[in-house]
Amino acid sequence: MSDEKTTLEVIAPSVEEAVEKGLSDLGLTRDAVDVEILDEGKRNLFRFATRQARVRLIVKQSMGASSKSQEARSPVKAVEKTAVPPHAAETSEELTADQAVVRDTLMELLAKMGISAKVTVSYADTDPEEKPVVLANIEGDDLSYLIGRKAETLNALQYILSLMVSHKTSYWIPVQVDVQHYRARRQTELQKLARRAAEQVLATGRKQYLEPMPANERRIIHMELRKNDNVSTESTGEEPNRKVCVFPKR
Repeated sequence: MSDEKTTLEVIAPSVEEAVEKGLSDLGLTRDAVDVEILDEGKRNLFRFATRQARVRLIVKQSMGASSKSQEARSPVKAVEKTAVPPHAAETSEELTADQAVVRDTLMELLAKMGISAKVTVSYADTDPEEKPVVLANIEGDDLSYLIGRKAETLNALQYILSLMVSHKTSYWIPVQVDVQHYRARRQTELQKLARRAAEQVLATGRKQYLEPMPANERRIIHMELRKNDNVSTESTGEEPNRKVCVFPKR
């Protein structure tokens, strides 16, 4: 069994609130996790948080999960025995064990949510030295509610799926969930936004601050403008209002 453990980093006004929020997100009790305080935060004279606390919750190995983990040690065999719904079957190519377990687990999760949809899986284009990311795209009628405001619902669904998959396999599989290729469209929009910001910076000589974004979207901005020799980027501010600043290279 792999020694990797499921972890969750949480930011909140206080350590106690961060721990409570993390436990709520994980659906666990306090005795089921180890807590590592990464930043105790800072408060001013009036006890308002001027810097938020940050903690890491590390899920303990459950004593009661031993019987389930026996099945998860051979993920290929587990996938072969899985009954795949007809509308979820892949016809273009044979799936790897990781892709199959991600697809089947997502189909299982959607079924529990009462959602009828088609799931297709593929691998993301990543550095050959990095572990491949399994992309799972959900297609169906009127599934916009699975995306939510600023993809909050979609990110939550992705997080839950990652936990379920790692529990089944006993090792970590990088997963990205998409709904009707929303993330791909959003990436294109962000790349255009980054280029427009760079043009304004070069035209005015002044810094440009973009709207607050989650870390994965800020990364798209940084990567897009890395190719521009005339501007630089940096992330500024505190979560959840952290944003990208674009400025001229000196």
